[in-house]
Amino acid sequence: MKFSLFVHMERSDLAKPHSELVGELEELVVQAEEAGFETAWIGEHHGMEFTISPNPFINIAWLAAKTRRIRLGTGTIVAPFWHPIKLAGEAAMADVISGGRLDIGIARGAYAYEYQRLFPGLEAWGAGQRMREMVPAIRGLWDGDFELSGEFWSFPSTTSSPKPLQKPYPPIWVAARDPNSHDFAVASKCNVQVTPLASGDGEVASLMERFNTACAAHPDIARPEIMLLMHTFVAEDAADADRLVQDLSQFYCQFGAWFQNKKPVRQGILEPLSEAEIAAMPQYAPDKIRQNLVIGEADEVIARLKAYEALGYDQYSIWIDSGLSHERKKKSLQLFIDRVMPAFAEPKAGSR
Repeated sequence: MKFSLFVHMERSDLAKPHSELVGELEELVVQAEEAGFETAWIGEHHGMEFTISPNPFINIAWLAAKTRRIRLGTGTIVAPFWHPIKLAGEAAMADVISGGRLDIGIARGAYAYEYQRLFPGLEAWGAGQRMREMVPAIRGLWDGDFELSGEFWSFPSTTSSPKPLQKPYPPIWVAARDPNSHDFAVASKCNVQVTPLASGDGEVASLMERFNTACAAHPDIARPEIMLLMHTFVAEDAADADRLVQDLSQFYCQFGAWFQNKKPVRQGILEPLSEAEIAAMPQYAPDKIRQNLVIGEADEVIARLKAYEALGYDQYSIWIDSGLSHERKKKSLQLFIDRVMPAFAEPKAGSR
């Protein structure tokens, strides 16, 4: 099972400069590259300090100049916010700049807050249909002399300029949850990204079942890869694990409030949650977070990840966004590198 890092700039203190966050992002990605991580993933979000990434291709181009080997992926592009010609061209340019290290993750999006501002009236179903039209369109544009008369976009014969360095295309990953999304991804010869958020190992197994069902429905298509994304933190000791659980409980309550899109936002920061609002989200209580996220000392984390590997996941991505300080993120990531990754190292030739 390969490991990757899902990472964004984030802040809750407006006094912390964005320029400082850029340096911290680079430091985490370089740390992951030096440890042998497969990919660093950066998604797309707008108008929120909770997740700062208005165009992941800018971040990827910056990181391409600071790294040598690690792949750089969009985790994920929000399809309805893009035109196919624009997406095909910008993705291809990022692939050229990175020396052919780009992976394209694509999704319908999730935050009503963003739909409301970038595409008023859009809902999840319509967003998903746009994603389904986008995937073949960008491949057609990369092939060149492609015209489209679709439900959502229409344009005369056009060729992406530039074209991607990877042939025939950079890998495309589809963010999938429901069975139809898994089926679309497999039928389209795309890899699959899944996350249970904070729903626990039952959902982890269910997501794999949906993927396997989609693969079985298309026996003529080679099995694509599937990546599992989860918040994962390695603790130094039991007390450290307790602190991490408390902090991730607060983070998920913030996530839930952003998702509900009901609280005021000022300067990109959500109004603080009341005790009553936190109590109204028992699914994010510390005991649930401890059970459902991968937080603990190294042996606990290894056991959880071994179970995911046995289910058939090809890549495991550490979701490091958390509201934690940069130093705490670095510490947890280094503990993962030093104490967890060796348990997944391939045995050397001739060893028993």
